[in-house]
Amino acid sequence: MFKFITNKSFFVNLLVVILAVLLLVFLFFSLLGVITKHGETQKVPLLVGMNYNDAVKALKAVGLEAGIQDSIYADTAKPLQVMRQSPDVDAEVKSGRTIYLTINRSVPPLVEMPDLRGFSFKSAQLYLQSLGLKSGELTYVPDIARNAVKEQLLNGNPIAPGTKINMGSSIDLVIGNGLGEEQMEVPDLVGMTVAEARSYLSTNNIELGAIIAMGAISDTSNAYINVQKPARYADATAAGEPPAVNKIRAGEIVDIWISTNPPVKDTTAPQ
Repeated sequence: MFKFITNKSFFVNLLVVILAVLLLVFLFFSLLGVITKHGETQKVPLLVGMNYNDAVKALKAVGLEAGIQDSIYADTAKPLQVMRQSPDVDAEVKSGRTIYLTINRSVPPLVEMPDLRGFSFKSAQLYLQSLGLKSGELTYVPDIARNAVKEQLLNGNPIAPGTKINMGSSIDLVIGNGLGEEQMEVPDLVGMTVAEARSYLSTNNIELGAIIAMGAISDTSNAYINVQKPARYADATAAGEPPAVNKIRAGEIVDIWISTNPPVKDTTAPQ
């Protein structure tokens, strides 16, 4: 059967083998474009914002496939909404290519409620944002700790730290307004130096407000207080009645007018 081949010289047989190999190589490269679909490309459509199922249909309509790359949660987006796509819109890809999608979860994940009591409002707000929670309504209550969180609420009810809640939930906060609950008599600062008044007020958690100079003053700390607002005494409501003592709460402020000379105090005023 192979007598024809065996009768040929070695070089003839070698030439036949080389030609056969060259033919196979030629056929391979000729068919490579068909096998790899070389030159057949398709533009990626815009999928961001679409529902996942609609995105799958849109890709199939142009000969592309869909795959889920990741899922995230955003309460501002609809469930199963496409948030990102790879490759991006208008990218040239081969037919049959898989386009990877990042979609919004249909069910929000659960997070643990932190303990925000004692945090400043700004710190509590940043902490909530880092967990995917929102700062809801603010309620102010009398408390000397200004802007400190006193209580945390979910749907109007106190929520304990560690409670599992949906990401995106709004947390209402009860905040201190910086004022004490109990009222006290306005202290009489007239005649004190600024340094003395500052020390006295700090022991009662009252703030020293505006300091207004009555003339040139080189040493504010040792200047004398001539006028204060609010004053210690209210105006008399009726003739012959002694003036009532004004009230103030911790956290409120007293403005003062100062001079290098001590004031002349009314010795007839009630003490």
